[in-house]
Amino acid sequence: METISVIGAGAWGTAIAQALASAGKDITLWAREDEVVNSINSKHENTMFFPGVALDEKIKATSSISDARQSDLLIMVTPAQALRDVCVSLRHEDMKDKTMLICSKGFEIGTGMLLSDVAKQELPNTRIAVMTGPTFASDIGAGLPAAMTIAAETKDIAEELRHFIGTKGLRPYATDDMVGTQIGGAAKNVIAIAAGVVMGKGLGESARAALITRGVAELARLTSAMGGRKETLIDMCGMGDLILTCTSMQSRNYSFGFMLGQGKDINEILEERNAVTEGYYSSKALVTLAKNQAVDMPIAEIVYRCLHDGLSIDAAIEAMLSRPFN
Repeated sequence: METISVIGAGAWGTAIAQALASAGKDITLWAREDEVVNSINSKHENTMFFPGVALDEKIKATSSISDARQSDLLIMVTPAQALRDVCVSLRHEDMKDKTMLICSKGFEIGTGMLLSDVAKQELPNTRIAVMTGPTFASDIGAGLPAAMTIAAETKDIAEELRHFIGTKGLRPYATDDMVGTQIGGAAKNVIAIAAGVVMGKGLGESARAALITRGVAELARLTSAMGGRKETLIDMCGMGDLILTCTSMQSRNYSFGFMLGQGKDINEILEERNAVTEGYYSSKALVTLAKNQAVDMPIAEIVYRCLHDGLSIDAAIEAMLSRPFN
C-alpha cells in the first residue's frame, strides 16, 4: 500500500485526513458537497464540517468517486447508513485486491448487519478491515495523541495496516476479532445516550458509572453470542470508547441523551444538528440483534423504547430501577 483516500469529509473524516497528511502522506479526501471540496482545495479548511482548522496542503479534495477509488487504501468515514450506497458506487474491477478500512460506527438498520459484512457483500474482492476507538475529531485534527483498535480477518492484515497508518500520536492496536471490535464501536453509542440521560436528569456520577459497567456486560453478552471474544471489549474499541463517549459533551450521543434527560424534544434536538447522532439509528438494529441472538440487553431496550416507542424518560428510569436483583 502506498496511496490513501478518505471517503467522507465530515469532521471525523477530515480529522483522519489531517492526521495522516501531517505524518507525510498524500491524501485524497472525497466529499459529496462541492462547497466542501472547494473550501478544502482553495482555503485549506473544511468550513462546513471542521471549521477553524488549517488543513495540510497534502490533502486534496474531490467529489469524484472514480478519483478516490484509485488509491490502494480507502478509509471509509461515511455515516453508517450510507455505507452500502457508497460501496455500490465504488464497484469496479480495479477494486480487486484493494484494502478498505471502515471507520464508521454502527449497524445497518434494514438488515442488522455489521458494516464489514455490508462492505464485503458489495465488494467481495476487496480486503475489509475496521478501525474504532476512543477518538474525538477535534483531538485527532489537532494532532493530540490517541489510540484505537484495528481489526481484520487475520492479525497479519491488521498489523500491516497498523504500521502503515500508525503515527507517533495515532496509535492503533491490532486484532483479528472483527465481531467484537465492531459491536464495541457501534453499541457504545446507544449506551452513551443512556449515560447522557442519567446526567441530564441529575442522577449522579455513581449512577453513570454503574450504567457504563452494565453496558459493558450487555456488549460482552452480544459479542459472545455472535462469535466474537468478550475480552476484545477490554480494549480501545470497548472500554476505551465507552469511557470517552459516556463522559464528554463532545460526544454527539452523550450530549443527545443529556438534552433528553433535561426534557428537550427528540426531533428538535436532531433537527438542530448538522452531524449524525448514530446511536439514535443504531438502537433499532441493536435491539433486533439482541432479540435474534436471545441476548438480554435491558439498557439498549430501554433506550430504543424512549427513542422510537414514545416511552417517557421518567418511565424508563422507573423501569430500570425496578428490575429484580439478578
